[in-house]
Amino acid sequence: MNILILNASPRKNGNISRMLEVIEQEASSCGADVNVVEVSKLTIRPCVACMTCRSTKKCVLPDDDAQRVLQKIEACDAIVIGAPCYWGNIPGTLKLLFDRIVYGMMGENSMAVPVALHNNIIMNQTRGVVRALKEILGWSGFKIVATVQKGGTFRHPEFTDADRNKCRKAARKLKIK
Repeated sequence: MNILILNASPRKNGNISRMLEVIEQEASSCGADVNVVEVSKLTIRPCVACMTCRSTKKCVLPDDDAQRVLQKIEACDAIVIGAPCYWGNIPGTLKLLFDRIVYGMMGENSMAVPVALHNNIIMNQTRGVVRALKEILGWSGFKIVATVQKGGTFRHPEFTDADRNKCRKAARKLKIK
């Protein structure tokens, strides 16, 4: 099984990165081939909303990291997307990526696991991240098999055994063969 992990957090050792590392380790130990992409390190030009890609299935802009990530998405059996919460939603870098590759994501039939994190559990803002990812992935044809959320990181920044277990459980739901 080929699993693609998109890490949309710019924090190298933050909780999203830790959560995704646990998922990567669990999937690898079960025999999956795992590829990790750091979204904040990608070079992607903004979509110009010309809508040409809808009919041609190709972006009119020069190739950049968006097309390279799309090739990885098309080749994977499952995708795991980790995203912190920015203003109740996914980070702009991740949105930019999805805007540029919308034409190639339609009709996917892979599995997906959204992973969300925010520091204010009372406001329950991780719901915005999960909602956005489910919307994007659902319209693209991905089957959501699990979600992992961690809130309250301002007061409880530690990464606990319970957090690790949630991530391991989500990885196992990918039914790695």
